Amino acid sequence: MLPFRMNIVMATDRKTIAKFVRFPRTLYKGSPYWVPPLWKDEYHAYDRQRNVMLRNNDYQLLLAIDSDNTIVGRSIVYIDASYNSHCNIGIGFFGAFECIEDQHVADALMDASSHWLKEKGMSAIRGPIHPIAESWGFLLNGYESLPVFMAPYNFPYYHEMMESYGMRKIMDLYAYEADMDDGYSIPERIERFTCFFEEKHPEITTRRFDLDNLETEARYIWALSNESLKNNWGYVPVDISVMEDMIRRLKPVLDPNAIWFVEDKGIPVGFALGFPDPNPIIKLINGKLLPFGFIQLLKAKKTSRRYRLFALGVLPAYHGMGLDVLLYKRLSEALKGRLGVLEANYILEDNWNIRNALEKLQLIRTKEYRIYQKEL
Repeated sequence: MLPFRMNIVMATDRKTIAKFVRFPRTLYKGSPYWVPPLWKDEYHAYDRQRNVMLRNNDYQLLLAIDSDNTIVGRSIVYIDASYNSHCNIGIGFFGAFECIEDQHVADALMDASSHWLKEKGMSAIRGPIHPIAESWGFLLNGYESLPVFMAPYNFPYYHEMMESYGMRKIMDLYAYEADMDDGYSIPERIERFTCFFEEKHPEITTRRFDLDNLETEARYIWALSNESLKNNWGYVPVDISVMEDMIRRLKPVLDPNAIWFVEDKGIPVGFALGFPDPNPIIKLINGKLLPFGFIQLLKAKKTSRRYRLFALGVLPAYHGMGLDVLLYKRLSEALKGRLGVLEANYILEDNWNIRNALEKLQLIRTKEYRIYQKEL
């Protein structure tokens, strides 16, 4: 039997980048759960000038091509300069990893990534952390449902490939779910707690996101995120341009009823950022906005019964007061009658504050994701 032959090439021009973008469409053909990206945005996403996540970072797009000139794998390898500077460390990252079920292909992609990072002076490789899709980890448990927007879906065999290559778990992330269609309701003791809290702390108030002041509200979330999440594993303070870019991407589906601030005497001290999940519509239109896909996508804002709680943060000085529970309750109440399923995603396995809050609310852990690392 002849050995499997392939080349690893860098995608640098329009033609090879298009092959890089399209490969998952072939790989996941027929999958009932994989959701394509919005193709128009995806083709632009790997352009340094158009993507704030790549603008100031060194990266390479890698393609694995077999002897028949068929794409059999892909990955992006990059250096997050802000992360390394903030943590005073030298770690490189990979993401957008997709591969046929062949260990030789996976090894070749990871070898090429590791070699490139080592030449750049990095001491370890970590991933997958996708700098474009904002997705972290390989899905480990919870394969039989659609992923929410900006969360990954992958084949189970990716984990065996990583472990065979010598990668080891460095962190797991969880998703928790409240299924109102299956009878979920906020526990009575949480109702009692919030009533007591409001009586005791009249200075603490909550309010919805104001879409008419999008830029100001985005800045509040940016400032609160950088302060409240600064001690979370893997988090690095982000530039305002990154937050503005994320809000821009979410703007078509932003629902002010799913975004809440908690304030102390009118000053924001915490936030919950949720949004209606457009993935069922994106799958239905196969990622194509034209000619009529964008109309269906806009309808998702009004008709979706599936939401993602993307981020929740409270300033450290207010930890332990139950503001995270209060925010969740406000969001849930505002969506009453429309909300079918709410998925809180991602939750670090060592984020005991948020895990404790969600478990007190009796949300169920439904998905797990794993991030790997290997010393170089």
